[in-house]
Amino acid sequence: MVKYSPEPAQPGPQAGKIGVLLCNLGTPAAATAPALRDYLHQFLSDPRVIELPAAIWKPILHGIVLRRRPEQSAKKYESVWLPGGSPLAVWSEKQRVLLRGYLGQRGLDVQVGLAMRYGEPAIAAQLGQLKAAGCDRILVLPLYPQYAAATVGSVLDDVADWIKTTRVVPELRFVQHFHDHEGYLKALEQTVLAHWQTHGRPDRLLMSFHGLPQRMIDRGDPYQKQCAATAQRLAARLALPQDAWTLAFQSRFGRAKWIGPSTQDVLKQLGRAKVARVHVICPGFVSDCLETLEEINIEGRALFQSAGGGELQYIPCLNDHPMFINALADLVGRHVGGWLDAAADDRKAPQGL
Repeated sequence: MVKYSPEPAQPGPQAGKIGVLLCNLGTPAAATAPALRDYLHQFLSDPRVIELPAAIWKPILHGIVLRRRPEQSAKKYESVWLPGGSPLAVWSEKQRVLLRGYLGQRGLDVQVGLAMRYGEPAIAAQLGQLKAAGCDRILVLPLYPQYAAATVGSVLDDVADWIKTTRVVPELRFVQHFHDHEGYLKALEQTVLAHWQTHGRPDRLLMSFHGLPQRMIDRGDPYQKQCAATAQRLAARLALPQDAWTLAFQSRFGRAKWIGPSTQDVLKQLGRAKVARVHVICPGFVSDCLETLEEINIEGRALFQSAGGGELQYIPCLNDHPMFINALADLVGRHVGGWLDAAADDRKAPQGL
């Protein structure tokens, strides 16, 4: 049960502002085993992520996973860590700053915050900061193009927990997904074409999305269908025949059945078939991170080539691509349009007699 703790009475800034909170998965504070242990404990304790009874999962988590995985993961993070921190944190902050600027160029005075579902900055703290800055209307925008309960649903859980401890709750709206958004798809298309202009076209384009346990799809998640829709629309934009691209799912964890085909299995098959040139793009990730830079660009390449394949090139995520930031601005504009109209009406209303 979440206990209510009274908010301190503060005059604060004048209310009436609109806020946007970008939310991504999260990252450890450092590429060290202790930092990974803290991060993985929070991440893998989320019942949205691990849908097993606590009595079954907790002994496995504490007795096996948190004893072995932190040190292994720390080495992987160290291989991609940037001077400014983890790639996910660095790119997400750039997206926040750029989105604020793009909205400003459109004449929209909107506060933009950034939060992580696991780790820092926390969702509750960032919502509190936007509220303290005078935002009485907040749009929560999870940076997951495709909806899954384990990602978008978990973000909304965290928002709901904050609501339970907040006496005066701002008006809230949420972006559920943007897997078929025109601007998002256009940004993906231009990213691929720019890569091909420099490096030439591959024999096969592999579109790799993060995987999910099959039972989550069986319980109703639209994630797999939305990933397929994104992949098909991107392939159509690139005028690719069916045999020139492949959809796969990466990052399996545990022994349960996961949706497929597995990215690892596909890379092995392509390698055994002696495919000369494979390019990999990860449309479900909007920022480069461990899963793209290490799992695909390092492990995936080694797996493909050890199986007999030729050249594997990784196509970077959208990151700070201008078309993607513009797509985010379009999403914000669409979802806060009514709020902006109401604010304009308030400004036009007579101020007393």
